[in-house]
Amino acid sequence: MYTREQIQIAAEAKGYKWFHDTANKNYDVNIVGVRNSETDGKVTNAFDDHITVSYKVDGEWQFYCFPCTTDPGTHWVENVMNDKGVAILKPGQYRGSHKLRLHAGKYLALGQKKDVTVYRDNDRDGNYDLNESKTDTGVFGINIHRATGRAGKTSTRVDKWSAGCQVIADNDDWHCFLDICQAAREVHGNSFSYTLLTSKDVA
Repeated sequence: MYTREQIQIAAEAKGYKWFHDTANKNYDVNIVGVRNSETDGKVTNAFDDHITVSYKVDGEWQFYCFPCTTDPGTHWVENVMNDKGVAILKPGQYRGSHKLRLHAGKYLALGQKKDVTVYRDNDRDGNYDLNESKTDTGVFGINIHRATGRAGKTSTRVDKWSAGCQVIADNDDWHCFLDICQAAREVHGNSFSYTLLTSKDVA
């Protein structure tokens, strides 16, 4: 688990925008994913990454850290939907990249609305190929959504839950995240930036 200070320092060290809510409007959210660097690129099929949310309410920082996956699950690594390969989001900051809308036409989530960059891996060898020569930029449905829809439950295996999406494992965590995003939309409009770091970036 991480602290808000760790995430902010790591993001700002990369030169990324950090939203300080200087206008004191509340819910100026910083949504930052942290990909586990300790897996050496292996497909773990586990929720071994984190999504963090940092924002101020009445001048006081609020911080949440949710277990998630930022990588596709084994099913989509082995059953590639795109001829170029399965999508693995490239670390970076994607300003205004998402908005609240239905995921797969089923439930409210953060859907991709602007370009992001992904690595493409199509060799099905059990490792994520994070090759700079095999990147792809566009709108690919790299959404931020939940795994299990069962209240009080937590998914333990990624499997089909992610084909490149950022997916929160625990249903209660998901509803907490969604409530924050809905509050932010009321104040700042329906546009959200997403930043992806690696655990090596975070001190």
